[in-house]
Amino acid sequence: MVLELLFNPFSLKKKPWEMFIGGFFYSIVALMLSYLVFREIAGILMVFLIVLSTLPMVYTAIKNEEELDLRYDKEWFLLKEHTKVLIFLMFLFLGITVALMFAYLILPQSVTNIIFDLQRTAIINVNSSIQSSVTGGVTKLELLGKIMFNNIKVLFFCLLFSLLYGAGAIFILTWNASVIATAIGALVKTEIAKASSVIGFTSISSYFGITTFSFFRYMIHGFFEIAAYFIAGLAGGIISIALIKHNLKERRVLVDSLDLILISLAMLLVAALIEVFITPILFG
Repeated sequence: MVLELLFNPFSLKKKPWEMFIGGFFYSIVALMLSYLVFREIAGILMVFLIVLSTLPMVYTAIKNEEELDLRYDKEWFLLKEHTKVLIFLMFLFLGITVALMFAYLILPQSVTNIIFDLQRTAIINVNSSIQSSVTGGVTKLELLGKIMFNNIKVLFFCLLFSLLYGAGAIFILTWNASVIATAIGALVKTEIAKASSVIGFTSISSYFGITTFSFFRYMIHGFFEIAAYFIAGLAGGIISIALIKHNLKERRVLVDSLDLILISLAMLLVAALIEVFITPILFG
C-alpha cells in the first residue's frame, strides 16, 4: 500500500507531469525487485509489479470519468475532461518507457539479457513480420492495412481487458512500454557502436543525438498509437464500472464510450499513416 499512495489520484488531472516521475520510480523499483527475487521470470514480473503499483490510480481516474458521464450531458465537456486523464496516462507511459530505456542502456549486458529477454523476442517477431512484408513486394497500401489490422487487434484487447478488469488495459500498455524501451535502447547501442567504429569514441553530444533519434524513431507514430490504446482502455473501463454500478442503462455512458472508441480508431489510422509514409522518410 506504500507505493500507490505516493501520488494523489484526485489531483493528477491538475498535475499530470507528476505521473512521469511516478512511472519512472515505479519502473525502477519493479525492475530491481523482479531481478533480485525472481530472475527467471524478471521480464514479465517487472511488468506485473509496475501494473500493481499504478492500478489504483488508473482505476480511480476511470471511476471518476464514469461519474462525470452521469453528471453532465454535454459531450464536448466530457471529452475535454477525458483529455486531462489521457494526458496524465501518457505521462505515466513516458515515465515507464524512459525508466526502462535508461536501465537498458546503463545496466550490464548480462543483466539486460535476463530482464529484457521476452521483450527482445517480441521485437524480433515484429521485425521479422515487417521485413517479410517488405521483401515480399507488398505495396505501401497493403502494409498500411496490415499495420492497421495488427493495431486494431491490440486496441480490441485493451478494450476487452478494461471491460473485464476495469483498468486492465494498463497491463497491455505497460508491456508495450517495456517493448518500446527495449527497442529504443537496442537502437541506441547499435548506433553508438557504429559511431564508435568510425570516430573511435562517442562524445556526449553525439550520444544525446543518437538517443533522441532512436526515441523519436519509434515515438513519432507510437505517440498516436499509445494515445489510441489509452482512449480505448478508458472507454472499456467506463463501461465496466457502469456495469458494476448498474448505470449502463444511462444513454450518456454508451454514447460517450462509443465516441471514445471512434476517436481511438481515428488516431490509429493517423499512426499507421505516419508509420508507413512519414517515418521511413525521416528515419529511413
